Amino acid sequence: MSLALYGHPFSSYTQKVLIALYENGTPFEFRCIGPETPQHSAEWLRRWPLRKFPLLVDGERDVVETSIIIEYLQLVHPGTVRLLPADPVAALDVRFLDRFFDLHVMNAMQLAVNGALTGDPVKRRDGLAMAVELLERAYAWLEGRLAGRTWAAGEDFTLADCAAAPSLFYADWTHRISEAFPVLRAYRARLLARPSFARAVEEARKFRPLFPLGAPDRD
Repeated sequence: MSLALYGHPFSSYTQKVLIALYENGTPFEFRCIGPETPQHSAEWLRRWPLRKFPLLVDGERDVVETSIIIEYLQLVHPGTVRLLPADPVAALDVRFLDRFFDLHVMNAMQLAVNGALTGDPVKRRDGLAMAVELLERAYAWLEGRLAGRTWAAGEDFTLADCAAAPSLFYADWTHRISEAFPVLRAYRARLLARPSFARAVEEARKFRPLFPLGAPDRD
């Protein structure tokens, strides 16, 4: 098998790539990084010493950064689901939304997680407060942007939705998407019902006690 993915099932960015792989039924070997698999950790660090995952290995080629991995898969291992439109302007819109979810939703949520991981009550409080402020802004913008759309960029499931699914999943755990944003809440529900993401969520379910803010009893 030529494709191998190094990552962890509970990692949002690993899930982003898993969604893309599952959408097209692309064959690959998943190499979980953790204390039970030191051989995978060693090989991952040898190939990518910046200590970020996921990492996709295709033969002798190493591919990193989730958006690049998904674009690479479309170019080299294409399937029936095209995650980037052929039209360059439409593709630009998809790439923008992909960056929005990573930078303005996932990164905002991560402020709260990082604060909680310190074990310092003050840093936990401040991290959560900043996350709430930033997520509220993102939620409000998305509420308008997603109006009338089935998926992030329109009627087709794309790279943007691969980014949105884990971003909104964990963001809602951190700061609940309120009823003031019905469009966004409905979009998150559609993402959870998408078979590719539902599979990723289920595979990560046993790791929920690891969520430093406390995983809610839902989803």
